[in-house]
Amino acid sequence: MVERFLKQTQFTSAEDYRRNLEFIVPEQFNFAYDVMDEWAAEQPDKRAMIWANDEGKSRTFTFADLKRLSDQAASYFQQLGIERGDTVMLILKRRYEFWISMLGLQKLGAIGVPATHMLTVKDILYRIECASLKAIICVGEDYVLSQVAEAKRLNASLETVISVGPNVPEGFHDWQKECPQAPEFKRPAHVNENNDTMILYFTSGTSGEPKMVAHNYLYALGHITTGLFWHNLKPYSIHLTVADTGWSKAAWGKFYGQWLAGATVFIYDHVKFTASDILRMIERFHITSFCAPPTVYRFMILEDFSKYDLHSLEHCCTAGEALNPSVFEELYKLTGLRIMEGFGQTETTMTLGTMPWMEPKPGSMGKPNPQYDIALMRHDGTFCEDGEKGEIVIRTDQGCPIGLFKGYYRDEAWPGATKTATTGSRAV
Repeated sequence: MVERFLKQTQFTSAEDYRRNLEFIVPEQFNFAYDVMDEWAAEQPDKRAMIWANDEGKSRTFTFADLKRLSDQAASYFQQLGIERGDTVMLILKRRYEFWISMLGLQKLGAIGVPATHMLTVKDILYRIECASLKAIICVGEDYVLSQVAEAKRLNASLETVISVGPNVPEGFHDWQKECPQAPEFKRPAHVNENNDTMILYFTSGTSGEPKMVAHNYLYALGHITTGLFWHNLKPYSIHLTVADTGWSKAAWGKFYGQWLAGATVFIYDHVKFTASDILRMIERFHITSFCAPPTVYRFMILEDFSKYDLHSLEHCCTAGEALNPSVFEELYKLTGLRIMEGFGQTETTMTLGTMPWMEPKPGSMGKPNPQYDIALMRHDGTFCEDGEKGEIVIRTDQGCPIGLFKGYYRDEAWPGATKTATTGSRAV
């Protein structure tokens, strides 16, 4: 699969990677059709996803399963009037319906808006207004349902609300009952262009109101370097990233790059994080590749590793915050595995990373990902010297890199944000 999108898929050094990484970009690329459905056609019984929850339940999905279910979801959405360009918010935590829904929306050219389950009525109203939400799909949990229901009552422009169960209040569509009854899906004649918006992420709003980060359809393709190289995935790999679907890290580690590499995505659907549970999941499901923020590793190394059989684990990554060298050293002592750091933002895919052919340096986020033209600059716009602190800048004077966001949707610069991204430099 990856050979269709990269001119070279094997690298032996950072210099080889820097010089020779080159994408093959199809016209009207659509991840759901061009990757997932192609896997289903070529290897229908290949395992695509394992879902397990903290109640002991588990379910395995093949690529054929995900094609069938995403077709079903796309047809269901069509029946509800959702079409190309419509915005649909998903508050689905780690329910497997998230992946089915996102693929179904992509098959229609609709825009997915992942969101955290912690949103209040005020937060949801803000998102309805800013993103012109047409529908919300949410978990059937009392708190989430109550917030969504009240937001819909206060803003009637939100046309459709869907509960994936088990609770389905009055006024909500019942996913579990209605979706399986959808008619056979017929692919629309025209689904998307490469620069159409595929996904919107709301920022956390640390500096003012949350902004909407708009990514186009090539965002999915941009994560091939995340899965294939930073996560070091192989077709036999089973990868676990510790992230909720409301945040962009889920796209980094639980969706695009992993399936481009042909690996199995492992989903642990849990309410409360405990390090011992994560270790048990690694042992039980033979996880081979693992990614989590440093805080998770700090809790993990406090556990008695002799209680767990972790022989399947081959590769560990981290991002999200600074990694303490002592955590790096302790995990290496316990497992023989080195934690490979990476860096990026909601607005990007991985921009800096430690690849398998690199020697990791504790405290370093790695080297620039060559799909971006990256420089380290001072505040006055001049370039930093080696060892000097500065701002990470993605230069876009030669065009907008695959994986870089289009701009902040509907802010004062939209759609001029896209032009800014392709004519000047941008610090991200």
